[in-house]
Amino acid sequence: MPHPDAPYLGVGVGLRTQHYPAVLERAPRGALRVDWFEALSENYMGDGGRPRRVLDDVRALTPVVLHGVSMNLGSADPLDDAYLAALDALAKQVEPSWISDHLCWTGVDGRNLHDLLPLPYTDEAVRHVGARIRRVQDRLGRRIAIENVSSYASYRADAMPEWEFLAAVADEGDCGILLDVNNVFVSAHNHGFDAETYLDAIPAARVFQLHLAGHSEQGPLLIDTHDHPVRAEVWKLYERVIARLGRVSTLIEWDDHIPSYDELEAEATRAREILEGADAD
Repeated sequence: MPHPDAPYLGVGVGLRTQHYPAVLERAPRGALRVDWFEALSENYMGDGGRPRRVLDDVRALTPVVLHGVSMNLGSADPLDDAYLAALDALAKQVEPSWISDHLCWTGVDGRNLHDLLPLPYTDEAVRHVGARIRRVQDRLGRRIAIENVSSYASYRADAMPEWEFLAAVADEGDCGILLDVNNVFVSAHNHGFDAETYLDAIPAARVFQLHLAGHSEQGPLLIDTHDHPVRAEVWKLYERVIARLGRVSTLIEWDDHIPSYDELEAEATRAREILEGADAD
């Protein structure tokens, strides 16, 4: 069943500038083959400009979700009041179905490192991040969803596996989970754990949304680059997740070497076929 704070939207794609013309031409005549769009929060938090006009036009036609990369939930820095105020103002205007960001830290001492950096999987980190999530939700007046990031390093202090950490933070913060299936696959390969064990352990009642994306290889590592089609192994994991959770709003991410809108729609169509197949079962 959909989470009460996250209605089922179907299959969506990221709203990218390269696709503005196709989206705005197709949407009014009902020719989109996607159900909703995910907008990168930081790209639309300024006043005015073409991106905001396009977002407003798209929002008038389909549901929209806001997805951020700069909330810096895991940092030791204070939460950024100016950032949260701008996000709150955007949310009040756009009325997104929900807001999400990443379970990570992105900077310290006021410096943004422009990367999604992993946290140590400790009880102390659970309490720290959970408390910050609660403050964010109080400021925004809504629950948010936190996304598991791909990782390429671990901490000696780790006291639990990542899936237990993710579940514990969501419980401590009383928030939702944006479960990125590709990130699970990438991190499982990089760290040598079992992706199915991870996915099976995520509390179904917390899941707002799923992400699917492509990745690339760099030596022995897999890198979450969002610049390829979804790999067969990730589609298989997605089928497993849907069989367990039922229908969950699903997004195709593609952020570099961006293909034509038709190719992106084709990926979305494949996700829809899996969702509908689960309904038939």
